[in-house]
Amino acid sequence: MADTQPILILVAGPTASGKTDYAIQLAEYFNTVVLSADSRQIYKEISIGTAKPSQAQLSQVPHYFVNHCSLKDPYNAGQFEKEALSLLDKLYVKNKVAVVAGGSGLYIKALTEGFDDLPEANIDLRSELQRELEIHGVAYLFNKLQLMDPEGSKSIDPQNSHRIMRAIEIITDTGLLLSQLKTKTIIKRPFEIIKIVMDIDRKTVYERINQRVDAMIEEGLLDEVKSVYELRHLNTLKTVGYSELFDYLEEKCTLSEAINKIKQHTRNYAKRQLTWLKGESNLIPHTEFKPEMILK
Repeated sequence: MADTQPILILVAGPTASGKTDYAIQLAEYFNTVVLSADSRQIYKEISIGTAKPSQAQLSQVPHYFVNHCSLKDPYNAGQFEKEALSLLDKLYVKNKVAVVAGGSGLYIKALTEGFDDLPEANIDLRSELQRELEIHGVAYLFNKLQLMDPEGSKSIDPQNSHRIMRAIEIITDTGLLLSQLKTKTIIKRPFEIIKIVMDIDRKTVYERINQRVDAMIEEGLLDEVKSVYELRHLNTLKTVGYSELFDYLEEKCTLSEAINKIKQHTRNYAKRQLTWLKGESNLIPHTEFKPEMILK
């Protein structure tokens, strides 16, 4: 490994594919840290429904961007890009290898490629979209986005109203599709990026998701959802695992129906992650990656 070229090892893959454990393994091997590129694990108040690393896992190696901020202080990919790059500058002084684990495509893109300058929030349009959300629901907005950008909408969580509204704003204000914005300019980073993908088949991922959701319920996910119920209006909580149980608490469905919806929506999310990964280049299956080669 060249002394002048630090390395960022990115561990990507769908939810429930084993990213966390594998990233920790690599961090232990290189005596380094793990940066989380997960847009939900960043919040302190929600842990069970976001499949955060356990306390035991967090104690194995230093982790960053887990429990990083409060739900009351919304965080975005742009902030993550700036803070993660600043952190890596400091980390690389002592260790030339760092590990990133994440399933949030937007966060991964922000860190590895950067974004073009995006327009500021359109306050008038956002107010209009917020009214549409309240009247018609998130599915209505997602359908609107699909009509505007069929391909780009595949990278957006259909339950995440904040990202849907932001995507509609960007397309409306720039006249560009999301794919055009993301691929227009790739910013060369001052480190080598090695992309590893968890080598696991879709059927196994779906089985793990079903098992994980059952485990989350047993661990107290419903109580966690109750603890943030007063914050349910926040866009950061309009997401899988929380929206469905909010509906249950508001007697819009039974608990069994809510749990089944969580499983279904999480499987749908994993499918979109897999679709996104297919479009990525230079991915190395984790079963083929030899960490000792980096040190040569």
